[in-house]
Amino acid sequence: MPNTPQTPGIVNARLPESLLDRNFADIHGPFATHEALVAADRCYFCHDAPCVSACPTEIDIPLFIRQIQNGQPAAAARTIFDQNILGGMCARVCPTDILCEGACVREMAEGKPVEIGRLQRFATDAMMQADHPYSRAPGTGCHVAVVGAGPAGLACAHRLAMHGHRVTLLDAREKPGGLNEYGIAAYKTPDGFAQAEIDWLLQIGGIEVKTGMRLGRELSLAELREDHDAVFLAIGLTGVNALRSEGEERDNVHDAVDFIADLRQAPTKRTIPVGRNVVVIGGGMTAVDAAVQAKLLGAETVTLVYRRGRERMSASGHEQLHAASKGVRIVTGAIPLRILGQNRVEEVEFAYAVEEGGNLHAGDETFCLRADQVFKAIGQRLDDAPGGLALDDGKIAVTGPGRTSIDGVWSGGDCASGGEDLTVTAVAEGRDAAEDIHTELTGRSAIAAE
Repeated sequence: MPNTPQTPGIVNARLPESLLDRNFADIHGPFATHEALVAADRCYFCHDAPCVSACPTEIDIPLFIRQIQNGQPAAAARTIFDQNILGGMCARVCPTDILCEGACVREMAEGKPVEIGRLQRFATDAMMQADHPYSRAPGTGCHVAVVGAGPAGLACAHRLAMHGHRVTLLDAREKPGGLNEYGIAAYKTPDGFAQAEIDWLLQIGGIEVKTGMRLGRELSLAELREDHDAVFLAIGLTGVNALRSEGEERDNVHDAVDFIADLRQAPTKRTIPVGRNVVVIGGGMTAVDAAVQAKLLGAETVTLVYRRGRERMSASGHEQLHAASKGVRIVTGAIPLRILGQNRVEEVEFAYAVEEGGNLHAGDETFCLRADQVFKAIGQRLDDAPGGLALDDGKIAVTGPGRTSIDGVWSGGDCASGGEDLTVTAVAEGRDAAEDIHTELTGRSAIAAE
């Protein structure tokens, strides 16, 4: 986030350090052993478990819960990591209410699912304190470039290394982690968990990490293809959509993704400026994370405004309720028209939305919200996709397990077409692409040996 001009409504350290520490503490603390056993006892261990079908990485959830129940948390962790090497992060950030827990039979019958996410964290946290459970296969002699060290790239790199391939993991930022490091609310993964997870994952060996390497600047796809046996692109979505509203260029109007990243990287939350009256425009997880954190930093009023109804918000119902519980006001069915003020933002004018034939447009009735700070969270886009790659609706077109239109190049995560923009989906795509790359490379080796 650019330096915010110090104006009467925007200050650093609205709250004392002790209160900020409490506000940004772990949102769902870990289970103690007794709590985990009680939670595990609620599982019906369904034969055709709907929770497994609802998990993009297809973890055998009844099995790992049974293993916890039997006092075998290490075995439970192995069941999880076999399918999802970032199971620790996903246990913290997955929208379980619309995935595994949303499909839980207990949820359907009683309105209270088995706490699958917290049980997953119980198992994975214990194993991450020990040695890495996987070892590399004998070296294959193949070298793969993985571009983007977010969830998809990390999952792909680990699986390739496990199969014995040499991997160079390249990322544009100063730290690896992608969305896990820069794009998730600070209270969901406190205490440097994202980097601790990466350090643990890299214990597999065979993965060289290079940061500050951006595709199209320090790297070219042509050179990567020439120097490596395969390339996996997991470059994320770096562009941010514009509001296209009058006054968008005024001071103190920022992209929500930058605000969240600054919070994640700040040595202390007291260095982050926040307004007295904050408006967040958008309806997804980024919008909710920005709104909640503005409130936790001490903003007096935070209003999240979305153009359609609540049922159309991509942020889950659980996240919407969490935002409301922190004092965030959610206004739906409103379209931003103008950002008003003398140089800096002072108000945002909205029009109530009218939907006709599936199309949304601004109606005649308007209202204004006071604001000294505005965060835009209306979606991201893929900028500067490598030339020669076919695109699908603005993303890299893929078929099957991430194959692109160029031989020897795979893609996954948010930059690739299909799937939902979730950490767990990105992990599944990276894992599956790695398996396909492995099959392709070992097939080539077998042909060459004949």
